[in-house]
Amino acid sequence: MATIWFMIVAVMVTVYVLLDGFDLGAGAVHLFIAKSNAERSTILRAIGPVWDGNEVWLLAAGGTLYFAFPLLYASSFSGFYLPLMMVLWLLMLRAIGIEFRTHIEDKLWQGFFDAIFGLASILLAIFLGAALGNVVRGVPLNADGYFFEPLWTNWRVDEQNGILDWYTVICGVVALVTLVIHGSLYLATKTEGELNLRARKVASTLWPAQVLVTGASLIATMSVRPQVLDNYNKWPIGYLIPVVVVVSLLYLFVAERRKNDKGSFLASCVYITGMLVGAAFGLYPNVLPASTGAQYSLTIYNTAAGAHGLAVGFVWWTIAMIIAIGYFVFVYRMFPGKVKLDEGGEHGY
Repeated sequence: MATIWFMIVAVMVTVYVLLDGFDLGAGAVHLFIAKSNAERSTILRAIGPVWDGNEVWLLAAGGTLYFAFPLLYASSFSGFYLPLMMVLWLLMLRAIGIEFRTHIEDKLWQGFFDAIFGLASILLAIFLGAALGNVVRGVPLNADGYFFEPLWTNWRVDEQNGILDWYTVICGVVALVTLVIHGSLYLATKTEGELNLRARKVASTLWPAQVLVTGASLIATMSVRPQVLDNYNKWPIGYLIPVVVVVSLLYLFVAERRKNDKGSFLASCVYITGMLVGAAFGLYPNVLPASTGAQYSLTIYNTAAGAHGLAVGFVWWTIAMIIAIGYFVFVYRMFPGKVKLDEGGEHGY
């Protein structure tokens, strides 16, 4: 059951990144591609029906983590206390930026809340990538399963790491570039005219950077944690994952050249899924590697809840997911197609 719950948590994190990732990316680019108040309103309208629901997957993933791997939850939430507080503040600032902007008519304040929304989105993308980098790289766990990391130390990767170092910064850049492209492609599927063209231009312009940082992150990962290849060598079928990543990048480029917005966006979804699944496959059975020694690493075996609780919880989790998936299918089907301005200047679909 522990392996099943490991896969469940990985799936829920992936779903969160896919869904909330596109509205993070949309927030990161909206100040640069929207040239008027109406265009900024259009972007907010494109994500408005779904952005808050997308964030529920982050809460659901955290709750699932707490239920299935309580020791991991306790250790990570204590060791990552500072960045977690920063992430919470950024999530709140994004919400404030979106909600206040839509209720205030003053252009100065609208610009202020647009900036808050954009900056919080950019920083969240970087922090989420750096968080994954910390998990892959390892943290300075001690014998009792806890650790402390300052925000940064000497920027080198060693036993006593900081949250930010050269490797986690690379991961943050990968996340930012990826989510900016992901969000731009989503906006391309939801907008028309000049806004659509600018969104597609962002994605096509950043595609070479995405290829570059993907390769750089792979080389960097092999450098700081070569053990991630162990599972790939043990189960060679795992090598299909990087193949999927490469193919998705190539198809994204081809679909974008053909102005196939939906195809490009789906390729971005496959790319993100492949990157996250590849990381989870390389880490298994570790859930939080220790930079201080493999004997201190947290795994699915020494952090999982009891077998009976996991079995009963799986039944209730399945029921909850059926309801959640039904809800999200309903919401997304309620808001199909392009965001448009009607004759009165209001937004509609």
